[in-house]
Amino acid sequence: MASDVHRTGSGPGSAAHGQGLRGRNDVLGVVFAGGAGARVGGKDKGLLPFAERPLIEHVLECLHPQCGRVLIVANRNLDAYAGYAPAIHDEGPGCAGPLAGLLAAFGFLCANRHALPRWLLSVPVDCPDPPRDLAARMGAALSAHPDASCAYAECGGKPQPLFALYRIGPDPAVWQASARSALHGHGSPWRWHAALRAVATGFDDAGDAFHNLNTPGDFQRFERVHGRS
Repeated sequence: MASDVHRTGSGPGSAAHGQGLRGRNDVLGVVFAGGAGARVGGKDKGLLPFAERPLIEHVLECLHPQCGRVLIVANRNLDAYAGYAPAIHDEGPGCAGPLAGLLAAFGFLCANRHALPRWLLSVPVDCPDPPRDLAARMGAALSAHPDASCAYAECGGKPQPLFALYRIGPDPAVWQASARSALHGHGSPWRWHAALRAVATGFDDAGDAFHNLNTPGDFQRFERVHGRS
């Protein structure tokens, strides 16, 4: 079931461009890999081993069936990430958070607007098993709200704003400007979604799909609980 942050949606790419999601080739998947890794000794979490493979490989395994193309946004180790998918640096110095990653992704869309899909699906790199139907379910939520420009996941009443689907439309520069304003204004994806009147999409049946791995103990527990070795 989907519910609204507000009764109706609004924002970049909405009312004038209410086309529905037609399939995976409509979607650019974006993985946020720009965290500081403070609780894993400053290491790059996306490249840490999880179940005998780098964490990024698990995330991409879930994402590829949902997306025609994938982009990784990071703030270091771009050469390593480029071995998996096109990789770009996030916006600004240091670890500015997921809005900096989105801003870079929208800039990428601006530079390649004629060659890329007009939907963007975002996920963080530290959740190894995101739902395999993220794009489909959030796309359905947006189809039910054709004036909305963005949908995000919600599980157990808790918003998961890093898991989101954006209806880009023909002019990604509008999204770029909106994300830049939010980044410099408050830096909160949740506050930005509220301003956009984004559509919440329920994933109460998703189990641990939104459980992020922050510490070495998190990595070990997730592998143990889910039978991975």
